[in-house]
Amino acid sequence: MVKEMKQAKAEGSHLLEIRLDHITNFHPHHHLPAILDNKPLPLIILYRPKWDGGLYEGDEHSRLQTLRLAAELGADYIDFELKVASHLIRELKINYQSATKFIVSCHITGTTPSDEELANLAATMRATGADILKVVENVTDITEIARIFHLLSHYQMPVIAYSVGERGLISQLLCPKFGGFLAYGSIKGYSIPGMPSLYSVKHTYKHDLMNSETKVFGLVSKPVSHSEGPILHNPTLRHENFNGVYVPFFVDNLKEFFSTYSGSDFPDFSVGIPYKEAVVEFCDEVHPLAESIGAVNTIIRRPCDGKLIGYNTDCEAAITSIEDALKGTLISGKLFVLVGAGGAGRALAFGAKSRGARILIFDIDFERAKSLASAVLGEARTFEQVINFRPEKGAILANATRSECIHILISAFQLTRKLWGIMSWCLMLFIHLEKQVC
Repeated sequence: MVKEMKQAKAEGSHLLEIRLDHITNFHPHHHLPAILDNKPLPLIILYRPKWDGGLYEGDEHSRLQTLRLAAELGADYIDFELKVASHLIRELKINYQSATKFIVSCHITGTTPSDEELANLAATMRATGADILKVVENVTDITEIARIFHLLSHYQMPVIAYSVGERGLISQLLCPKFGGFLAYGSIKGYSIPGMPSLYSVKHTYKHDLMNSETKVFGLVSKPVSHSEGPILHNPTLRHENFNGVYVPFFVDNLKEFFSTYSGSDFPDFSVGIPYKEAVVEFCDEVHPLAESIGAVNTIIRRPCDGKLIGYNTDCEAAITSIEDALKGTLISGKLFVLVGAGGAGRALAFGAKSRGARILIFDIDFERAKSLASAVLGEARTFEQVINFRPEKGAILANATRSECIHILISAFQLTRKLWGIMSWCLMLFIHLEKQVC
């Protein structure tokens, strides 16, 4: 325990939380003094019962006595459940004239309350004598987090509010922007699903630099955990001295998402799989190139009127990358073999067409492959034909499929390379667009 506390401090934490219900063979009079005597940072003591999502299954009186002991020993913060907080806090404030701060927490299950309901809940929690309020949810849609942000930014006392799970990740990442008292981060070696690492909070998202004026950018995708965008874009924003942050948005419903996060605080978005085609209808205007491709990967909110303008930068970026790899050799006239006819594939196909390549398209959905082939004056084949396909010398292979298809392609092309022999391919490029930094 002491080792982990010191590790958290070394990684940049300002505050620690200790879950007593997670300590094996916990003995209050032995463990509590040792923890408090050796703490390198201010400490939150939490002893969560099973009836409120914790691990403690013992006698309730013994649990509350342990929390009383923590107050007696001068713990910096003690977390109480709303159900038991009122009488305990009054008692402890009378009996122990210490600097201990009391957190009153409520775990919400089911539908996220409305703004008004959350405000009423906060008022009930405040009436217990709490110094800090804590509201934890498990949202089913990222749009519900807007209510958490509203509570954080409008309630006139310290509030901890967030959602667990991948859909709730931005509630932790954007905590400082909306005035949250703290955000959680796990130390190295102790990852927790849906919780950012302490390292990413400190170094990737730079919580210390975030404030109410910070602009929020991000990748709209599902899933979104694969994105390397935050690692690239956040240092770039800082290098340009721009007060912004780039985060992953796990989105289930595009219409609801853009309707909810419609203000100037959320100016621009990247768009990833599977939404590059579907998102077109939610743009107020679409750049001609993106319109011809039928896919958008970048959305800009126009400052003068707030309208969303859709662009496609996949096309030029991918083709330029291929040209760079060819080191001056022209794509014009070459056979361009494209695997995948989705949004990313469409961008590649139109880019290759613009350079004068001959285009051949494979896709699991043959009708989709035929539709794209028709648009770029190319040829379509079924995905099963990959196995027996023998390309000409110097052909280019571009892969624009989802990651779950990669193993199929690798297996197929390893097999065909045996059949082709040494001279089959002069160049082979795998462009995994679903892993692009976006």
